[in-house]
Amino acid sequence: MSNLGRLTILLVEDFDDARELYSTCLRSSGYDVIEAATGNDAVALARSASPHLILMDLLLPGMDGWQATAELKKDPRLKHVPIVALTAHAFSDERERIANLGCDAFLAKPCLPPDLIRTVDRILGRPTAHPETT
Repeated sequence: MSNLGRLTILLVEDFDDARELYSTCLRSSGYDVIEAATGNDAVALARSASPHLILMDLLLPGMDGWQATAELKKDPRLKHVPIVALTAHAFSDERERIANLGCDAFLAKPCLPPDLIRTVDRILGRPTAHPETT
């Protein structure tokens, strides 16, 4: 669980280096981060930890991010949790599919850390910690 007053982000990314980079950036911006590398783990962690926001890689081993997001959006306790899709394929037809799935935003990978933080801050209604990156 998160510390008092801190927001928890569930970061779902199967590529270790990207997960470490994004996690470090989020933590240095004041967020608590829990991590998953598979869709199954993401669904289980979301149900047990009730994060404030989920960053979901769409291409995952086993249950992919598309399926995990659909599962989470069906869960009455979690359907309100914002989900940001992380995808290397940000074509216009995929953007529409992401929106139809119920995601609140998407970030094209590779995602620069300032873009990640700016998007998370915006969705959570938190002033951007690094105004020079806006």
